[in-house]
Amino acid sequence: MRSKLFIAVAVLMIIAMVLPSCAPAASSKPVTCGTADNPCVITFVPSAEVGKITTAGQGIADWLHNETGLNFQIEVGTSFAASIEAMGAGKAQIGFLNTFSVLLAEAKYGIEPVIASVRKLAVNELSPDKDLAGTMQPYYRGQFITRNDSGIKSLADLKGKTFCFVDPNSTSGYIVPNIVLKANGIDAEAGDITATNAGSHPNVGIAVYKGDCAAGVTYIDIRTDAAANLVATYPDIMEKVVVFYDTDPIPNDGIQVVKNFDPALKKTIVDALLKMSNDEAGKKLLKDLYSINGLVAIDATFYDGFAKIMKDAGVDPATLVK
Repeated sequence: MRSKLFIAVAVLMIIAMVLPSCAPAASSKPVTCGTADNPCVITFVPSAEVGKITTAGQGIADWLHNETGLNFQIEVGTSFAASIEAMGAGKAQIGFLNTFSVLLAEAKYGIEPVIASVRKLAVNELSPDKDLAGTMQPYYRGQFITRNDSGIKSLADLKGKTFCFVDPNSTSGYIVPNIVLKANGIDAEAGDITATNAGSHPNVGIAVYKGDCAAGVTYIDIRTDAAANLVATYPDIMEKVVVFYDTDPIPNDGIQVVKNFDPALKKTIVDALLKMSNDEAGKKLLKDLYSINGLVAIDATFYDGFAKIMKDAGVDPATLVK
């Protein structure tokens, strides 16, 4: 069982990265959008290469326009936090947020999860669920990676080494790995490792491959992920970059709408997104975006179990956004 010291330090670590606490005044008036002069803005977190996200995101906006007749505009956040703030400030009505960003946005702005991504489960050489490889699942895992010649074989070997995270609000690329590290006696804030944020999962994979970081953490498996396509540039990445630790399961990212979003408009957009996930052109757009294989409708409690795990570990979004 984790110690109270670990819990306290974990909370302080996240608080240091917490979003600004100023939120717009609450309103019960339904939020509407979709006209030419008031398009529905979709915000995307920069968890992969921004150019690819922008291209796929615009394709999704165009597909939705053709399906619904509504007008859409896209924006790719400069950080995970920027996408949350865009929704909180009313500058975006629809979000493609990662899991921890959903928890923060729920706690701070009351955003509503409406759809979860499902993917063919990616596994690696250490995965305990190899028998589920390729099946459609609403969860994934994070992986700690290093070069095969680094001498790093376990978490304990990370002390004193350079380490690449993704972004302070990345679930598998920062939040969960920090909990894992703390639980194993490694404190990035205290200088046990020399940490940096690479900005995206592919960037971490590349940094580890090149030796810019002795180790790093990404989702499983950035080395073979079709959207990142690192193997095209680094064909020997599977030989040079190895996995030495996997995290527990993490619920997938998804799609969210702002608080008080017009119910009829929400239904129209959710139905269109679900239809898109069964359309061949739509499937390709989702795959290119974040390696999404499908979409499923969810209720607002979808992330509650994971939120409890975070809270038990000392990372409670409700306390981080006051």
